[in-house]
Amino acid sequence: MKLKEDMSPLLLQVFRSVIWVYSVITFLPWYLLSGASGSQARAKRVKARSVSGNPAGPYRAVSNQLKLVSLLHEGVDTLDKVFEYAVVHFPQRDCLGTREVLSEEDEIQPNGKVFKKVILGDYNWLSYEDTFHLSQRFGSGLASLGQKPLCNIAIFCETRAEWIIAAQACFMYNFPLVTLYSTLGGAAIAHGLNETEVTHIITSKDLLQSRLKAILMDVPRLKHIILVDKKPTSWPDLPRGIMVHNMAAVQELGSKPENLIMSRRQPVPSDIAVIMYTSGSTGIPKGVMISHSNIIAGITGMAERIPNLNENDTYIGYLPLAHVLELSAELHLHHNYTSVLRPTLMAAVPEIMDRIYKNVMTKVEEMSSVQKTLFVLAYNYKMEQLSKGYSTPLCDRLVFRKVRSLLGGNTRMLLSGGAPLSAATQRFMNICFCCPVGQGYGLTETCGAGTISEFSDYSTGRVGAPLVCSEFMLKDWEEGGYFSTDKPNPRGEILIGGPNVTMGYYKNEQKNREDFFVDANGQRWFCTGDIGEFHHDGCLKIIDRKKDLVKLQAGEYVSLGKVEAVLKNCSLIDNICAYANSDESFVIGFVVPNQKQLTVLAEQKGIRGSWEELCNHAEMEKEVLRIITDAAVTGKLERFEIPKKIRLSAEPWTPETGLVTDAFKLKRKELKTHYQDDIERMYGGK
Repeated sequence: MKLKEDMSPLLLQVFRSVIWVYSVITFLPWYLLSGASGSQARAKRVKARSVSGNPAGPYRAVSNQLKLVSLLHEGVDTLDKVFEYAVVHFPQRDCLGTREVLSEEDEIQPNGKVFKKVILGDYNWLSYEDTFHLSQRFGSGLASLGQKPLCNIAIFCETRAEWIIAAQACFMYNFPLVTLYSTLGGAAIAHGLNETEVTHIITSKDLLQSRLKAILMDVPRLKHIILVDKKPTSWPDLPRGIMVHNMAAVQELGSKPENLIMSRRQPVPSDIAVIMYTSGSTGIPKGVMISHSNIIAGITGMAERIPNLNENDTYIGYLPLAHVLELSAELHLHHNYTSVLRPTLMAAVPEIMDRIYKNVMTKVEEMSSVQKTLFVLAYNYKMEQLSKGYSTPLCDRLVFRKVRSLLGGNTRMLLSGGAPLSAATQRFMNICFCCPVGQGYGLTETCGAGTISEFSDYSTGRVGAPLVCSEFMLKDWEEGGYFSTDKPNPRGEILIGGPNVTMGYYKNEQKNREDFFVDANGQRWFCTGDIGEFHHDGCLKIIDRKKDLVKLQAGEYVSLGKVEAVLKNCSLIDNICAYANSDESFVIGFVVPNQKQLTVLAEQKGIRGSWEELCNHAEMEKEVLRIITDAAVTGKLERFEIPKKIRLSAEPWTPETGLVTDAFKLKRKELKTHYQDDIERMYGGK
């Protein structure tokens, strides 16, 4: 969507004339030297097709119609071998980098909350060889503490270098690694630890104090807690029988000759590498069993879709490592932890990119009229050029360099996954960060692998073609009205097959029978519950989700996810949850408004008060609903899809509140419970 060009028609025409002359003069040499014709051809070519000719599929990438790919390098079929391969080839290269924490201070927010502000210094780096030795000693030390091969061990820790060191140690010594999000509630943490029967857990001092300590009595099998911090381990008030160690001490124990020479049981490809507990948008989190071969197949597929990937790339670890996208990315790239690092690659969920988009656009609104005009004109010009497959080096250098520098200035590709990315945000990231944004689609149950859009594909709203490790089928869903015979594009529930499809849910045979199956050829498949359509070039678009579809009283079907995706583009909205009751005739919504935008709106309406008072003010609710309705009409929502009533929330939804997952997906069940009184009020019960 173009930005509004708020300037006189005469000046606008002058600007466009100058641009036209510049384009005419520079087009031919640029076109010949840049290889633009090749890029355009790659963007337009067919990327996947049905191997059977049936519109239902299975669809595979055109490069591997006969066979799916499962290995990066021949014989490198377990994760310990993947890391050893990297150590042999790049022993002295930087592997893991961590910024030094210089100091911490409290920062009071406008709503009165106090956040910790961390002052950071430079990066300290470990080479591949250093990381290997630390992991080897740590694995040896864990074995000396009684950790047995093929027995589960848990990691409950923030994203940091020690997480990867611990994971590599577990892969080396064949300790299946149970991963838990650091923001899970106490009951969910205890459930995961008890279900997997762990006796050893790796965590941090902060998480032990803030989350683990309170539930230790509920986890009777736990005997050893290993802290990654280099701090004292005296915890006199813990339950009897639990020993606390720090990572350095365990590594020292493991480095003793008598321990280091002990033979280890190396994993085989079918062994479980990770039991990954999803943060769970509904109910209790489920543990997904992921084998060594599953992860290797997944990262093989991802690597093929990132062009010219080599040892000069640097990756910034931003998502939780308990998220399958982050873990897969780091296991392949082995470059951890923005402007100081100057990364070339970064993976993020749409919520993070939406925040960047809204923050930058807020800064644009605060610019002088001249600066704002130049930015808007350059933005719209570049959008037009991108739609034709052309680049804009002059605009990039003169206008967007400052925005690009927010991520260090070297970023050559961003990868978005975990949820649909809005077209507006995707186009903004393309334009302002001067690099492609690859949308990906995958689930924990498929090792995060499924599809990734190609480097040369600047279309929006699609997630690309199947990776070389995966194939896709479309299953008719009669209730929702989606069929593989639909025109112009086949539609249906997405089924993913391939060597990246995981072993199933831990100790949950009922869900395994519901969600997984093996076909006559021995291929394993996962039923995603997402609805997609394949375009003529073999690219997939996610259009709905079975669980998000609600039938209203009059018989209309409403896709709650679709409503939210359209309305989140509104600058007044930081987050929104649409809700509909099948006994009612209209949709309602819970809205986390943008604090700055809502405050400005309140001033325009002459309404004063605290942040909570503004959010609870009936007039503000009415005014926000009017703006949301306008945005819904612009976004071409149907009349019955537009929320008729809303509730403004003064509290943001974060993983800590339990209302969204760590990937910032809405937890609809928890949100419904949280806003039950408001639901009854909006539907006339109160």
